[in-house]
Amino acid sequence: MKPFILTVLIASSLMACKEDKKAISSDENIMEDTSVSTPTITKDVIDTAVIYEANIRQYSVSGHFDEFTKDIPQLKQLGVKIIWLMPVFPISETKRKATGGADSKFATDFPEAEQSKYLGSYYAVSDFTKINPEFGTIEDFRNLVKTAHDNGMFVILDWVPNHTGWDHVWIKNNPDYYTKDKDGNITHPKNTDWTDVADLNYDNKAMRKEMIEDMQYWLKEEGVDGFRCDVAGSVPTDFWQEAIPQLRATKDIFMLAEAWEPELFKGDLFDMGYAWDGHHMMNHIAKGEKTANDWYTYLDERNAKYENDDILMNFITNHDENSWNGTIGERMGDAAPAMLALEYMTTGMPLIYSGMEYDMSHRLKFFEKDSIPKIKGKMWPLLEKLGALKNSNAALGQSNIGATVERIDIGNKNVLAFERRNNGSVIIFIANLSNQGLKTGLPQKGSYMDYMTNKKIELNGDAIELGPWEYKILIN
Repeated sequence: MKPFILTVLIASSLMACKEDKKAISSDENIMEDTSVSTPTITKDVIDTAVIYEANIRQYSVSGHFDEFTKDIPQLKQLGVKIIWLMPVFPISETKRKATGGADSKFATDFPEAEQSKYLGSYYAVSDFTKINPEFGTIEDFRNLVKTAHDNGMFVILDWVPNHTGWDHVWIKNNPDYYTKDKDGNITHPKNTDWTDVADLNYDNKAMRKEMIEDMQYWLKEEGVDGFRCDVAGSVPTDFWQEAIPQLRATKDIFMLAEAWEPELFKGDLFDMGYAWDGHHMMNHIAKGEKTANDWYTYLDERNAKYENDDILMNFITNHDENSWNGTIGERMGDAAPAMLALEYMTTGMPLIYSGMEYDMSHRLKFFEKDSIPKIKGKMWPLLEKLGALKNSNAALGQSNIGATVERIDIGNKNVLAFERRNNGSVIIFIANLSNQGLKTGLPQKGSYMDYMTNKKIELNGDAIELGPWEYKILIN
């Protein structure tokens, strides 16, 4: 690991020791429909990618695949290259949840006339190889994948390896696939309130084999490009060591772990994990509980923990944060645009969650039907601008392919400043991470373009004035 030099770490490219995991698929692994020109996931794609989390249920009033599919070409405007679909599988009827939390209730706890409105958790899967009929048909799903591929995008499925719903066929036919208590009863995951799911037993080799076969189905038969694996750190690492090489032998894939454990990135395992600590730090800074100096400390720790070719996903919201911890506005207030810019300027891959692009200001219901707004406001052009920069500017690349990130010493605990360089491209990011206006020096000199305003700026050592939460992205 390099010393600080804000090598902001976590390289967003599949290079070096991971490059060999990206071999191009052989002809026999391509779907029979040869009219579809399936793009290939490469290190260059990953290096410049924005990832989009699609909540199909809530994306539209109908909650159908088709409503999302028709908007896929628009996502190109935001720099999106990877679409992560929240679980698209049928949801168990048995113990279908209606509310969350420690005192959560099942749909059956309510009057029969009300029960149909409770759709349950996406993560209580009743069949890993079927499509949730609420979203449409398998043909609708295939059209979504084809449309994404035709637009140069990749589709990864949200996979739930830690547990199943209570009416999954394995419960009846293979009860030994599950964890049991001392009385022989199948249990829900320990130390959780996830009472709507049954915990899988990874000591069972037959279950592991079937899990891998179900994942292979989506790669071989439906042409998906990888998986986002739910609570991946709760599944034994040796399962991933067994499964992922087999999946990679089938075709090019991208693997995202809902986890942060460094061992999950070793060798041929996951390509990307979650920057949870960074997300929490942004929330704290936005509330005035932490400063820019604390962000540097976070980056030091992150740099020490991960290897140069590991990737972390940077985010200001996702489905859990929005539904359970609050909207972007609730958590970040006026600081939100600066935190979004920081998400893109920090090494890694930025995430857009459904509704974020439309200035969504409410918490989406998790167990019931809801929908996102569809009116473009302030966020769409901001995401479009940031996405274009991420897609095209070499300075936002990764340290293991020559990009560098250096802290600029400002001497003000509320000012975050660093310089990114690669292949002759230079980006300076400077932000006032406080709710008070200030003036600050900037030692760099030369001619730059203020990327967000398209205005030229001369740096000559004079003080720069920054309003509350104001930031600048300066390019050469």
